[in-house]
Amino acid sequence: MARGFSRATRLADQIQRDLADLIRVEVRDPRVGLVTITTVEVTRDLSHARVFVTSLSETEAAESVQALTRAAGFLRTRLAQMLKLRTIPELHFVYDASVERGVRLSKLIDEAVQSGGGPEPEPS
Repeated sequence: MARGFSRATRLADQIQRDLADLIRVEVRDPRVGLVTITTVEVTRDLSHARVFVTSLSETEAAESVQALTRAAGFLRTRLAQMLKLRTIPELHFVYDASVERGVRLSKLIDEAVQSGGGPEPEPS
């Protein structure tokens, strides 16, 4: 019987929860700052995981991703202790700009609605 979610998807969700706790509690690098893990994508062979993170400001984002990349080995070791898997995916941190794009688009839509920039109704 087929399951609703693949093993890679379930593992990605668990990695997201565990990494959020690890970054909050155990990562001492001040360059990481306040980051949010938006999603984790794990390859089908479970060997690599792309971790998408956002930060409060875009200027801090590059520094945060760089600091997380340097801490990837430590985080992977701690995940191995928590997950009890044979192999733990290699972590690749990527900045996720989708949240900022969404905010920018929402502002543009709000401005267009307020200015009445919609199409003119055709006379009947």
